[in-house]
Amino acid sequence: MSIPQTVLLVDDEVHIRVLLRRVLGQLGVPHVFEAKDGQEACSLYAQHRPDVVLMDINMPLMSGVEALEKITEADPQATVVMLTSLGSRQAVERCADGGAMAYLRKDIPLNELSERLRKTFAELEEE
Repeated sequence: MSIPQTVLLVDDEVHIRVLLRRVLGQLGVPHVFEAKDGQEACSLYAQHRPDVVLMDINMPLMSGVEALEKITEADPQATVVMLTSLGSRQAVERCADGGAMAYLRKDIPLNELSERLRKTFAELEEE
């Protein structure tokens, strides 16, 4: 099955988390945990060990890149997908160097984002 059973959704904007939770529900993800910043993401990751982490980059207290690095240091097998509106080459490279498995833009139409998430989940399962 290419749809993960548990996802940790990390974004400091409540409305983005609400939209993404809806998309994940439509994709069939049964369990979604939410964090509002990188610190909370690290704590919830350690507690729940989700199948996939969807993480924003720009957040207060601890950025998504810092949280990515801490999570992948603690668990090299962690599957982290960066989900952000930043599209710079530098941001993509830093995330890849930090251990991100994929990088998706969240500032696209919702139906397109849903399809990209579905494809990303399928690709991650193949790896």
